[in-house]
Amino acid sequence: MNFPKANSFPQSTMRERSMGPNPLKLCEELLAYGAIPAGSAVLDLGSGAGLTSSLLAREYGFTVYAADLWSDPSDNMRFFETIGLTNRDIMPIKADATALPFATEFFDAVVSVDSYNYFGRDSEYLGTHLLSLVKHGGELLFAIPGMVRDCHDDLPACLLESWTREQLSYMHDVDWWHANIEQTDGVDILGMCEMACTREAWTDWITCDNEYARGDRAAVEAGALDYLNTIAVRLRRR
Repeated sequence: MNFPKANSFPQSTMRERSMGPNPLKLCEELLAYGAIPAGSAVLDLGSGAGLTSSLLAREYGFTVYAADLWSDPSDNMRFFETIGLTNRDIMPIKADATALPFATEFFDAVVSVDSYNYFGRDSEYLGTHLLSLVKHGGELLFAIPGMVRDCHDDLPACLLESWTREQLSYMHDVDWWHANIEQTDGVDILGMCEMACTREAWTDWITCDNEYARGDRAAVEAGALDYLNTIAVRLRRR
């Protein structure tokens, strides 16, 4: 695939700040499924070290609120400033996904890359904690790490090269996520599909020189990507 927006960032930046499969490429493909107008106020939920937030602000013209529980907002802001973004473009915030400090109908849209599976597996999460923050008619776009088919009862040995059964319990297939999300009132599922760039994003990730990427290499090299995918979800608040 071609990723002109993702590739506008140096490879060194992706390697230094990625926390999983290349979030820039996942984000660019995900945005191609949606229709969020430039100038929108967008929540980047689970923004990590700020790569997706900087892409959304710099390349799409959104005003971005970068919410993450584990990253340092000051460190992220220093990164944003090095690429020419200011606090008028992007606001880093330390926040729990179940206690987001925003007003009702504050956002035009929500984007979440490689994190929704941590909190969204609770079928009540979307309706209880997130949907009310989005304006009626606003879109929610998620890129969720998943499985081609749920196989928790008979996990392939290659997956266990890097991950425990508990870690793999966070991963599910398209049908599982459809059943999870359709339980929420007030939201329409506009689309849900496997993303095309999964293998490429994983290949980029395992070239990173950090302990987490090194830890994932064994599973990937043993064939894990025959069983794993990334699921693009497009929703609209009614």
